[in-house]
This record gives sequence, C-alpha cells and structure tokens, in this order.
Amino acid sequence: MSYQAWVATEAGAPFKKQSLDREPLGPEEVEVAVEHCGVCHSDLSVWQNEWGISQYPAVLGHEVVGRVTALGSQAKGLSVGQRVGIGWNSGSCMHCRPCMSGEQHLCSEAQPTIAGHFGGFADSVRAHWAWTIPLPEGLNFGDAGPLLCGGITVFNPIAMFATPKSRVGVIGIGGLGHMALKFASAYGCDVTAFTSSESKFDEARSFGAQHVVATRDSEAIGKLEKTFDLLIVTVNVQLDWDSLIASLAPNGRMHLVGAVLEPIPVSVFPLIMRQASVGASPTGSPVDMSDMLAFAARHNIAPQTEHFPMSQINEAFAHVSDGKARYRVVLDADF
Repeated sequence: MSYQAWVATEAGAPFKKQSLDREPLGPEEVEVAVEHCGVCHSDLSVWQNEWGISQYPAVLGHEVVGRVTALGSQAKGLSVGQRVGIGWNSGSCMHCRPCMSGEQHLCSEAQPTIAGHFGGFADSVRAHWAWTIPLPEGLNFGDAGPLLCGGITVFNPIAMFATPKSRVGVIGIGGLGHMALKFASAYGCDVTAFTSSESKFDEARSFGAQHVVATRDSEAIGKLEKTFDLLIVTVNVQLDWDSLIASLAPNGRMHLVGAVLEPIPVSVFPLIMRQASVGASPTGSPVDMSDMLAFAARHNIAPQTEHFPMSQINEAFAHVSDGKARYRVVLDADF
C-alpha cells in the first residue's frame, strides 16, 4: 500500500515529495486522511536532530487534522469519515501503570508521531485508536492543528495547577505563549504576559493578558515579588531564574514547557521559604486532549495561524526557523 509524503532524508535536508509503502493496517490502528498539519518548533528540532532521537528518512508533522479513512479490526470509538486529530504521540503500550492510570503520555514506550514513526506531512497518517482524538463541533478545523501539541502543552499546567482565582504569569509570547494567555484568561485567571519585545504588548493584551511586563525590565520584575501562583515558562532559553523564583507567591510554582537544553541553576532557599516548586511537563493524555479541545470549542479559543500549502513545506520551515511565524504555521494538504 503506497502513499505520498514529504520526506527529509537526513538532518536538515530539504523535504522532497516521495511515494512510500506501508504495511497493512494493524488491528488497533486508524488511518487518517490529512487535511491540515501544523509546523511545531519540535518538528524543526527533530528535523535537525537537536535532541538525538531522529531517524531518517523522516516524515514529520504531529499536529494533524483529518478524517478517518480506515479502522483496524479492534479499533474502538471511531467511525470512517469522522474528523479527528493526532498530536505528539501516536501510541503507547496501554498496559503499564501510567497507561492504566490514564497518563498514557507518561508511558516509557509512548510512540512519538515523528520519531520512529512517519508523521502528518503526508496525504495520510496512522495512529493507535486511543491517540486519534475526535474533534468537537465548534472548532475551526483548519486552525485546530496547533492545539494538538502546543495547545495541550500549555493547557495542562493551567488545568493541573491553577484555579480561576490564580495569578498566572506567561513567559514568552510566541507559538506556545499566545495560546497560554488565551487559555488562562478564559479560565478566569489574572494573567500577566512577559515578553522581550515591547512591540508585542498590545497583542499580548488582545490574547487575554491583563498586565504586560518586559523581560529585560529588572525593576518591573522586581516589583512582582511573591505575586504568581503559577508561572509558565514557554521559551527555550536561559532566563534570570532567581528573579522569576522570587516572583512566586507562597505555594507558587514555576512550570517549564519550553525545552531549555542547558541545566537550570535553582537556588533552593527561596523555594523553601515560599514552599514553592519548579516543575515541567510534556503534552497530555488522550482524555486531557479531549478536555482541552472541548474547552477551546466552548470558549472559541484558536491559535493565531499562518497557512501554507503543504507543497511549500520548505518555505514554511524557513519561515518558522527564521522566527517569522505569527504565531503558528499550518500546512494545508494539496497532494
């Protein structure tokens, strides 16, 4: 069985359209005809093998929106023609303790959609039925792809650690941060945006921030001591960690979702005095993803996107790599 895909043959190589063969559909697999697929910064990292997990040839793309075209004999809860999404994971073992506890995204055998598996920059993609998430009515399906990775990545800390009365700070107003502002605002939180670009102040407010602070303004940050119940770090660079920890309220939490590659120096004493914590998380379980999509549909939350035809995948990757995306790029299948 053959299908069309955009393939990178080595790290950083241009994508080329190829015809690929795949095995017969597995009993618990679902095949999805791709309509749209977001370009996440994680796609760039795997494309360039920044994390050392890449396998080539690679078919990337893990923010997939499409329709079910085939179901394995043991696939459950889905029907042919149904519109669904596939995110960072396309499968997990389904029998370990995390999987049995509903935390499938923490499974040690979770299958990334784009590492050791061919992803959504193709005319079709496959995933386990549990990781093929039905999309609720009310979503703008063309723009929904980035919710399936970036969206769940920032929604989960809010769902786990915030309440509607929480004071939440979001560091970085980019592909992740702008969605975090929308979710935290819709959740009822008092929201502060931190950005290194003062040109984004008005935009951050339009995404739901009540307050905006320049990350280079040490005096302004110093005035926020003991303010935040939850501080979500969406960037992947080193920051003034001591000042950020000082901004945590008692029982506050600094939570990282940006893949900072270097070690983070953390002073323990300020954490002890505040009974505060530092943590991190990946994406979310299938149920978490369904809850996030329902919340987004109910509150009319969508990422701000730019669209390219999938045939312009190389131009789209250059656009994201150059930091020009405002704020997520989506490829529309045009095979």
